[in-house]
Amino acid sequence: MQTLDVNLYLVGFMGTGKTTIGQAVAQRVGFALIDSDHEIERQQGRPVTQIFAEQGEPAFRALEREFIKRGHPATRHVIACGGGLVVQPGMLDLLKSKGVVVCLHASIATILERTRGHGHRPLLNVENPEERIRALYAQREPIYKHAGTVILTDARPMGDVINHVLRAYRREALEWARTHSGRT
Repeated sequence: MQTLDVNLYLVGFMGTGKTTIGQAVAQRVGFALIDSDHEIERQQGRPVTQIFAEQGEPAFRALEREFIKRGHPATRHVIACGGGLVVQPGMLDLLKSKGVVVCLHASIATILERTRGHGHRPLLNVENPEERIRALYAQREPIYKHAGTVILTDARPMGDVINHVLRAYRREALEWARTHSGRT
């Protein structure tokens, strides 16, 4: 596997820009982008909100785990991971075994602004979405901070964020390829 064939996994809280930044990064490196939530929706033939409503969050998390294990190409892809994917036990190690992990981060104020009025986020379909965001953020932030290079996405031009992600990816892809050579 060539170094620049290594998949890039973008993780972080909802509203941090994983899909938007992922599209730009994928285009710059000549990879395809896969949004894990959209791919699960395609595979299941129904939206994430319906999966949550009919089967519950644990069933959706199992679908995420299966997607990471077997549901996507092993090389030349940028994977925009759902916000809760990396916080599942063992998922960070699984992601790191498959490629480079970069965490996009934003302030709660930015996340609130970016997610306001989005009915497609099942974890925010509650009476007080702001309270829910603050609780989830507090619970997940320690995991995100240890997920990989953390890149702040708010109050920065998108081009700066993209360039920072690309630098982190290129640096870490070299190390990943060195430590995983012969294992793929």
